[in-house]
Amino acid sequence: MKPAYPPSVVQPSRSSLLVWMLLCLIVALALVLLIVQPALAQKKLTTAEAKEHFEETATVCGEVVTTRYAASTKGQPTFLNLDKPYPNQVFTVVIWGSNRSKFGKPEDDYKGRRICVSGKITAYAGLPEIVVDEPKQIKIDAEK
Repeated sequence: MKPAYPPSVVQPSRSSLLVWMLLCLIVALALVLLIVQPALAQKKLTTAEAKEHFEETATVCGEVVTTRYAASTKGQPTFLNLDKPYPNQVFTVVIWGSNRSKFGKPEDDYKGRRICVSGKITAYAGLPEIVVDEPKQIKIDAEK
């Protein structure tokens, strides 16, 4: 015996219910991917491995061996070169002058320290770099 509903209540068909359930499942999976994907994308790379990951978001770790604050250069960049000194650097962290005040004196604070930097790996003159905007993108690395 079917339950009696008032005439104003329209009973959805099974196919429309299945469509709605499928749509809800797809939305839920998309939300999970949006939440989980950044964590999965944060690959931890060495400076030598970074050149194989242009245009990817990752974390690159190495020792800051040379630094330079180019105060008189356009954009006033600060360069942190990891693992090999300039001009033979294998990876560079760039902090533009517009963000420098957030970092204190990065050329002094990070020199000689092992750091991990997170962000999008881009190429400048064929060499990998990450441009950082926020101090939270740079972490002192306890691992050696």
